[in-house]
Amino acid sequence: MGQIGNRIAALREKQAMTQEELSIKLDISRASLSHYEKNRREPDYDTLVKIANFFKVSIDFLLGRTEDPDMVLDSEVRLFVDSLELSDERIMQNFALTIDGKELTPEEAKRFIAFVRAERSF
Repeated sequence: MGQIGNRIAALREKQAMTQEELSIKLDISRASLSHYEKNRREPDYDTLVKIANFFKVSIDFLLGRTEDPDMVLDSEVRLFVDSLELSDERIMQNFALTIDGKELTPEEAKRFIAFVRAERSF
Protein backbone atom coordinates (compact mmCIF):
# COMPACT_ATOMS: atom_id res chain seq x y z
CA MET A 1 0.00 0.00 0.00
CA GLY A 2 2.65 2.52 0.96
CA GLN A 3 0.16 5.37 0.99
CA ILE A 4 -0.98 4.86 4.57
CA GLY A 5 2.35 5.62 6.22
CA ASN A 6 2.92 8.73 4.13
CA ARG A 7 -0.57 10.00 4.93
CA ILE A 8 -0.21 9.36 8.67
CA ALA A 9 3.16 11.13 8.76
CA ALA A 10 1.83 14.10 6.77
CA LEU A 11 -1.25 14.44 9.00
CA ARG A 12 0.89 14.23 12.13
CA GLU A 13 3.36 16.83 10.83
CA LYS A 14 0.52 19.14 9.80
CA GLN A 15 -0.60 19.08 13.47
CA ALA A 16 3.04 19.74 14.54
CA MET A 17 2.97 16.59 16.69
CA THR A 18 5.85 14.28 17.51
CA GLN A 19 5.50 10.53 17.01
CA GLU A 20 5.57 10.23 20.81
CA GLU A 21 2.63 12.65 21.22
CA LEU A 22 0.53 10.98 18.53
CA SER A 23 1.26 7.46 19.78
CA ILE A 24 0.01 8.48 23.24
CA LYS A 25 -3.18 9.99 21.77
CA LEU A 26 -3.82 6.81 19.75
CA ASP A 27 -2.85 4.51 22.61
CA ILE A 28 -0.26 2.63 20.53
CA SER A 29 3.50 2.31 20.95
CA ARG A 30 5.79 4.87 19.36
CA ALA A 31 7.60 1.98 17.65
CA SER A 32 4.34 0.83 16.01
CA LEU A 33 3.63 4.35 14.77
CA SER A 34 7.15 4.60 13.39
CA HIS A 35 6.68 1.27 11.53
CA TYR A 36 3.39 2.54 10.05
CA GLU A 37 4.91 5.85 8.93
CA LYS A 38 7.87 4.09 7.32
CA ASN A 39 5.49 1.65 5.61
CA ARG A 40 7.15 -1.33 7.30
CA ARG A 41 3.83 -2.39 8.82
CA GLU A 42 0.18 -1.55 8.21
CA PRO A 43 -2.16 -0.58 11.03
CA ASP A 44 -4.88 -3.06 11.92
CA TYR A 45 -8.52 -2.14 11.42
CA ASP A 46 -9.08 -0.71 14.92
CA THR A 47 -5.95 1.43 14.71
CA LEU A 48 -6.94 2.66 11.25
CA VAL A 49 -10.31 3.75 12.68
CA LYS A 50 -8.57 5.51 15.61
CA ILE A 51 -6.26 7.38 13.22
CA ALA A 52 -9.12 8.40 10.92
CA ASN A 53 -11.24 9.56 13.86
CA PHE A 54 -8.37 11.44 15.49
CA PHE A 55 -7.51 13.40 12.33
CA LYS A 56 -11.16 13.56 11.20
CA VAL A 57 -10.38 12.09 7.79
CA SER A 58 -11.95 9.18 5.94
CA ILE A 59 -10.39 5.73 5.89
CA ASP A 60 -10.45 6.01 2.08
CA PHE A 61 -8.14 9.02 2.40
CA LEU A 62 -5.72 7.12 4.65
CA LEU A 63 -5.70 4.20 2.20
CA GLY A 64 -4.95 6.54 -0.70
CA ARG A 65 -8.25 5.83 -2.48
CA THR A 66 -9.08 9.54 -2.57
CA GLU A 67 -7.15 12.79 -2.32
CA ASP A 68 -10.03 14.47 -0.50
CA PRO A 69 -9.88 13.76 3.26
CA ASP A 70 -13.65 14.39 3.61
CA MET A 71 -14.75 13.03 0.25
CA VAL A 72 -17.05 10.31 1.48
CA LEU A 73 -18.72 12.19 4.32
CA ASP A 74 -21.22 14.79 3.22
CA SER A 75 -21.76 17.61 5.67
CA GLU A 76 -24.90 16.13 7.26
CA VAL A 77 -23.24 12.76 7.82
CA ARG A 78 -20.10 14.52 9.11
CA LEU A 79 -22.22 16.50 11.60
CA PHE A 80 -23.93 13.33 12.77
CA VAL A 81 -20.65 11.41 13.13
CA ASP A 82 -19.07 14.32 15.02
CA SER A 83 -22.00 14.43 17.41
CA LEU A 84 -21.62 10.67 17.96
CA GLU A 85 -17.93 11.07 18.71
CA LEU A 86 -18.77 13.41 21.55
CA SER A 87 -20.08 10.55 23.56
CA ASP A 88 -19.99 6.85 22.79
CA GLU A 89 -20.67 6.44 26.51
CA ARG A 90 -23.96 8.35 26.27
CA ILE A 91 -25.04 6.30 23.26
CA MET A 92 -24.43 3.12 25.23
CA GLN A 93 -26.39 4.39 28.21
CA ASN A 94 -29.38 5.07 25.97
CA PHE A 95 -29.39 1.77 24.09
CA ALA A 96 -29.08 -1.78 25.29
CA LEU A 97 -27.62 -3.40 22.20
CA THR A 98 -28.30 -7.12 22.07
CA ILE A 99 -27.21 -9.78 19.63
CA ASP A 100 -28.62 -13.31 19.84
CA GLY A 101 -30.32 -12.37 23.11
CA LYS A 102 -27.08 -11.35 24.81
CA GLU A 103 -26.38 -7.71 25.67
CA LEU A 104 -23.20 -6.33 24.13
CA THR A 105 -20.37 -5.48 26.48
CA PRO A 106 -19.21 -1.82 26.40
CA GLU A 107 -16.15 -2.95 24.40
CA GLU A 108 -18.33 -4.79 21.85
CA ALA A 109 -20.63 -1.78 21.59
CA LYS A 110 -17.67 0.53 20.92
CA ARG A 111 -16.44 -1.80 18.18
CA PHE A 112 -19.98 -1.89 16.75
CA ILE A 113 -20.14 1.94 16.69
CA ALA A 114 -16.67 2.09 15.08
CA PHE A 115 -17.77 -0.46 12.48
CA VAL A 116 -20.89 1.52 11.57
CA ARG A 117 -18.81 4.70 11.26
CA ALA A 118 -16.33 2.95 9.01
CA GLU A 119 -19.13 1.50 6.88
CA ARG A 120 -20.54 5.00 6.43
CA SER A 121 -17.19 6.26 5.25
CA PHE A 122 -17.16 3.90 2.23
